[in-house]
Amino acid sequence: MQPASLNFRENAARALEDTQLQRALLNVKTGFMVKRAQARAALPEFDELRNAAAAIKDHVLAHLDLYLEEYERRVFEAGGHVHWARDAAEARAIVVGLCREAGAKSVTKGKSMVSEEIALNAALEDAGIEPVETDLGEYIIQLRHETPSHIVAPALHLTRDQIESDFRAAHTSLPPDRDLTQIPELVAEARTMLRQKFLSADVGITGANFLIAETGSSVIVTNEGNGDLTQLLPRTHIVIASIEKAVPTLEDASTLIRLLARSATGQEITTYTTFSTGPRREGDPDGPDAYHVVLVDNGRSEMLGGPFRDMLRCIRCGACINHCPVYAAIGGHAYASVYPGPMGSVLTPQLIGIHECAHLPNASTFCGRCQSVCPVNIPLPKLMRHWREVDFRAKPATSLPKLALRAWAFAAKHPRLYRLLAGIGTRLLSMLAGRRRRFRYLPFASAWTQARDLAAPAPRSFQALWQRQQRELERERLRHARRF
Repeated sequence: MQPASLNFRENAARALEDTQLQRALLNVKTGFMVKRAQARAALPEFDELRNAAAAIKDHVLAHLDLYLEEYERRVFEAGGHVHWARDAAEARAIVVGLCREAGAKSVTKGKSMVSEEIALNAALEDAGIEPVETDLGEYIIQLRHETPSHIVAPALHLTRDQIESDFRAAHTSLPPDRDLTQIPELVAEARTMLRQKFLSADVGITGANFLIAETGSSVIVTNEGNGDLTQLLPRTHIVIASIEKAVPTLEDASTLIRLLARSATGQEITTYTTFSTGPRREGDPDGPDAYHVVLVDNGRSEMLGGPFRDMLRCIRCGACINHCPVYAAIGGHAYASVYPGPMGSVLTPQLIGIHECAHLPNASTFCGRCQSVCPVNIPLPKLMRHWREVDFRAKPATSLPKLALRAWAFAAKHPRLYRLLAGIGTRLLSMLAGRRRRFRYLPFASAWTQARDLAAPAPRSFQALWQRQQRELERERLRHARRF
């Protein structure tokens, strides 16, 4: 995975000042949020489907071992092979070994976030095997030597002008006077370059949106058709997927598919929804001679019995990312993680450790939009809050946050002291604010006041005003009593 120890504040500050990035991020609202809202409104049973999908995933997680074993049995019956990888290193070794057995010199790849998670491309290159990303977004960022900035739209951070420039620099074998100003021309350009790659690849590697235990099938959803070419043309097809992708039946997969495209891109269904079951059989006109599935754990089994189990319901639609105000402001690369946004803020600490990426669960406003749009009802704010608690408990006792909270707790346990300190503080801040009643700069709060004014507190607290009112009422009662 991409290192997650980079300074998030510095990354975010650079992203906010990147005018091209800010222009590209405008597509999040128009390209994802609006379309999802329209797709949801057009499906009256959407909320019922969400509940059903969450129940399906919860059932699978409660019996994951049984469904994975059944899936393995069905794959074997169909003529395929299943390989189990405990971590990223084992997964890389298995895939590279299978490619070497096939005598592969080049590999075509469909979009797979798990392959990004385990840094598969680098391992293939080290083994002398050329990996070629065939998804348009992944192909673009491979040319740029970048990582995806989004789990559905990897090149979301780029503008059309940037992509045109990259294509002209990389595709030197094509006529230099070709028109690349419009999206159809850019797509045709990529297809021209990739066509020979598809035909010459020795191995095709895809991810899987779902693994169906009933039939031993893997399912991919795409809009470009590159996934089909990747798994049909080479002699060997390798599926790489994390263990929580299992679902019991074809009907269950259908329920989840109805939610996936609507939540991700606002489509009723993607252009291609492809089910693959084993290698080519006698009489099949096409398909691979060998079919392998690599099931990757990489920390998932540890989540099953812990507080982050709900995260394993995720179907990688990206809806939480699309609706996150933090992501919309800074993009995916600022997170310095394969998985950005709210879902990444929960999943990445489990994969690499909270101490390496404590900034991720803290990069949230807790507005709750991520949970409200999640098609499988994952309580993302709750899970991010729990990671914050884990990170806080791990901090040394002498850390500034803990010392500050201890001081506040001591004062809160002594009401007279608390009221005294609060009174002094509010009066002082009110005096410093002056007539304007707002701060443009305040020590210890400069991160806030650099971008916005901070309203001054009232000179007296509500409790002080209430007590004053009660005293005045008591005096008035006594004066009234003396008259009679």
